[in-house]
Amino acid sequence: MSHPHPELGPPPQVDPKALRIVPLGGLGEVGRNMAVLEHHEKLLLIDCGVLFPEDHQPGVDLILPDFGYISDRLDDVVGLVLTHGHEDHIGAVPFLLRLKQDIPLIGSQLTLALIEAKLGEHRIKPLTLAVTEGQVEQLGPFECEFVAVNHSIPDALAVAVTTSAGRVLHTGDFKMDQLPLDGRITDLRSFARLGEKGVDLFMVDSTNAEVPGFTTSEREITPVLDRVFANAERRIIVASFASHVHRVQQVLDTAAAHGRRVALVGRFMVRNMGVAADLGYLQVPRGVLVDVKSVDDLPDDRVVLMSTGSQGEPMAALSRMANRDHRIQVGRGDTVILASSLIPGNETAVTRVINGLTRLGAKVVHQGNARVHVSGHASAGELLYAYNIVKPRNVMPVHGEIRHLYANAALAVATGVPEERVLVVEDGVVVDLLDGEAKIAGIVECGYVYVDGSSVGEITEADLKDRRILGEEGFISIFVAVDSGSGKVVVGPEIHARGVAEDEAIFDDIKSALAEALADAGREGVSDTYQLQQVVRRVVGRWAGNKLRRRPMIIPVVVEA
Repeated sequence: MSHPHPELGPPPQVDPKALRIVPLGGLGEVGRNMAVLEHHEKLLLIDCGVLFPEDHQPGVDLILPDFGYISDRLDDVVGLVLTHGHEDHIGAVPFLLRLKQDIPLIGSQLTLALIEAKLGEHRIKPLTLAVTEGQVEQLGPFECEFVAVNHSIPDALAVAVTTSAGRVLHTGDFKMDQLPLDGRITDLRSFARLGEKGVDLFMVDSTNAEVPGFTTSEREITPVLDRVFANAERRIIVASFASHVHRVQQVLDTAAAHGRRVALVGRFMVRNMGVAADLGYLQVPRGVLVDVKSVDDLPDDRVVLMSTGSQGEPMAALSRMANRDHRIQVGRGDTVILASSLIPGNETAVTRVINGLTRLGAKVVHQGNARVHVSGHASAGELLYAYNIVKPRNVMPVHGEIRHLYANAALAVATGVPEERVLVVEDGVVVDLLDGEAKIAGIVECGYVYVDGSSVGEITEADLKDRRILGEEGFISIFVAVDSGSGKVVVGPEIHARGVAEDEAIFDDIKSALAEALADAGREGVSDTYQLQQVVRRVVGRWAGNKLRRRPMIIPVVVEA
């Protein structure tokens, strides 16, 4: 199995006969999915998603793929294929279209409707092409055939891209639920047919590659929900992804069976389910859906609230309920159902929400104590089936953390794919497909692009480091005025601290040492205020490390008097 090496340099000019694949996100992380296919000087993009920040990225709203590799070649982009409507696959589209609005978006009806609703909030009118399974479209030198796959959102598609350099089959996110709620199964017959024609590179969803066996069917959730609803004393609050149409459908049907009314809570939940209902993907039982403003007039044992916030997102509805910062006040006797799996990295945030809701007296039902969610991704048994059906010449695991990619690669090798033909690569590692063989060709710059409020790409790792220091270690500011002629301290040092628990009297210990250090610097002819600030920073930093056992941010201000 091949993997990225630190010594990799920039790739050479692409061979005219080759197909180049450049992952810009989703390899080494769960989210931010995006791949670039390059052939005959044209580019085809597959997905353009976001990654949600973790605790060590304070203040960040979203993380985008790095568009730097394609930013000066946007005129060469023949289209952006969107495999399905989840945020980690479509969430970054508005930021890409800010650079060039007329990039064609290709996807299923529901996927395009969801992205059009999102783009409407950005005042962008996209150029779209709706496709269905079995449809073939020629996009420049890329022939794209779309294949139905089953996932946790309707209308998901895999895409087979055929060029003169070979054929790539990209699964998108998929599983093999044999009894899906909408009756739309993964089209293994098309996978087999493409395999017979020859799949030169198989790009395969890796998220559940470590999970043995087969992913449970969505239908097994319904009886569990039914039991929870039957035992609920007061209100029921169900938290799920704002795009999980199947789960919302199950909640609506179960609520109708138990004589309850359902209100959607959260802007994205209301928007997405409105789109799904308008297109016929969500069947709303008559009289079940009500406006959230009317639930106060209903008996508690007749209310269901379908909410966002299943991942502990701080501004989502459920987190605000747990913090008593929402119009819906959770109380004793309420039942809260977290109907989603944990995205890696969100465990702490979700646990915090569960504890907050429990403290308020609610009964919290989650994946750890009841089967209220099943994954949307293929487990190891399903992946083995896929490899045996497709029989690819080369394999490139996608969508997952490093451990997921390696687990997926091991499955490919187990089915007979030669080890040297299985490429485990991370974001930015360039793969060239030529003469039926896929090889690593180099690496391109591919860092995180942070969205922070209205700024995009302006926040750096250094800024995040400063934020972490401020949050974890506090800061100390020192003001000193020195005589411009003699260099002697005439005012100060005045020391102020925030986020440091000790009494400020403790800083009296350092003031004399600080004045002496500045005087020594003055006697040595140091008069530049910047250099004097560095003296202050060194003295205070050394003292804080030894005395306080902390490394606070130190902000020295030295002025001439």
